[in-house]
Amino acid sequence: MLKVRVIPTLLWKQFGLVKGTRFDSWRRVGPVLPAIKVYNQRDVDELVLVDIAANTTGEPPDFESIADFSQECFVPFAVGGGVTNIDQVQKLLRSGADKIVVNTAAYSSPSLVTDIAGRYGTQCVVASIDAMRNLMGGWTCFSHSGSRDTGREVVDWSRELEDRGAGEILITSIDNDGLMEGYDLGLIEIVSQSVNIPIIASGGAGNYQHMIEAVTQSGASAVAAASMFHFTEQTPVGAKEAMRQAGIPVRLNFAPIQ
Repeated sequence: MLKVRVIPTLLWKQFGLVKGTRFDSWRRVGPVLPAIKVYNQRDVDELVLVDIAANTTGEPPDFESIADFSQECFVPFAVGGGVTNIDQVQKLLRSGADKIVVNTAAYSSPSLVTDIAGRYGTQCVVASIDAMRNLMGGWTCFSHSGSRDTGREVVDWSRELEDRGAGEILITSIDNDGLMEGYDLGLIEIVSQSVNIPIIASGGAGNYQHMIEAVTQSGASAVAAASMFHFTEQTPVGAKEAMRQAGIPVRLNFAPIQ
């Protein structure tokens, strides 16, 4: 089994970081740069930064700010929000991003995923899916920061993204987002069983046990969290130690507790 990654998610809106519940009721949690500097010291494996306003305003990525952020980020840095074409991808990579997170644009221009993978490699593409439970007991994909129903079913869309060259899928439960009551294990499991690329579990983590369950019960290759790290005393280091004690392989840059 590959080592499981712990990935803080930073949601960026206009002038700072925000966090809400179920993709709504956004609450400001502080500026971006100090958060990046803190996470650099907390043994995280990667950082994901998503501009949640870009898809609604139609503005391109803020390349200048990304360049500033990347200078302070010393772990792999995945950036998304407002990415609509391959030229923007090139500018983001030149600005210091290591991976590109694609969500909304993939529904209208699925060839964007293929183009990024073809030019920069599959490891560069993180396909992000925001999903909500539907009346039929399955999950439907939403775009534009969870505000628009795409009509796409999550398994079919996951498979198409894999076929088009996505290197991994960041799967977020809109229903569980921000509640800190646990990931949607059924959602994670059905996606992980449907594709052969790594799955990053997102949406709902509130404690270390939730992360352990996402890996051991649902097949996640990585666990992402925002509220858990913003609003509690729990840390990425603590998450790794808890997973290590549960028998899950993780990258450790500290001496494990005996």
